[in-house]
Amino acid sequence: MPINPKDVSWVEEPVLGFWEATFLPAIVQGLKTTLGHMTDYRPVTQQYPEQKPILPQHYRGVHRLNRDEKGRVKCVACMLCATACPANCIAIEAAAAPPDWPDRDKFPAEFVLDELRCIYCGMCEEACPVDAIELTHIYDMTSETRAAMVFNKEALLGIYDKTKDNPVDPVRTGRGKLGPASEFKDLAALMPATAVDQDDRAAKAKSPGVIGAAPPVPKNMVS
Repeated sequence: MPINPKDVSWVEEPVLGFWEATFLPAIVQGLKTTLGHMTDYRPVTQQYPEQKPILPQHYRGVHRLNRDEKGRVKCVACMLCATACPANCIAIEAAAAPPDWPDRDKFPAEFVLDELRCIYCGMCEEACPVDAIELTHIYDMTSETRAAMVFNKEALLGIYDKTKDNPVDPVRTGRGKLGPASEFKDLAALMPATAVDQDDRAAKAKSPGVIGAAPPVPKNMVS
């Protein structure tokens, strides 16, 4: 269907007068703004590092792995944080939980997180079903090499030990009241939750439960 030009509203180009064409009013307005900042000087610069910045409560900094009430790592190696990570900076190696850990089937034998590759989006924190990983307010952790910024499980647990009593970094998440389904304890299982074909490549893997190894650090990137 052809469009009638009379039915279309056109935007008319403004007509510039003599003074507007010289751009003098715009220059005067810009100088007025500059002079206003010079006469009403209100600096907002913080004298870092002597003056530490006050960060908001939802700031996302260096990660930590939380411990439970028994001092064990909370992580159950479900791989959800590694799956949700858009930067692919988390590598987990799962292992069978010790016999004296009856509340879980697996735990992370290795947990590696590349702090330099991370984009600090918080997706791992949101995806974790047991509140095992959190992002702290630590923002000034540095190192002389890239390899030193690839944190293993012990390093992440060490950050928890340093920050758990800090009022700025409390353990913000906790397990709430479970739903009504948790009260059913005597229901018989109808079928396996998942079924894997024996010819499937995942069933023949030598190390099931391994998401992947930590990304190697190129030698020319190490200072």
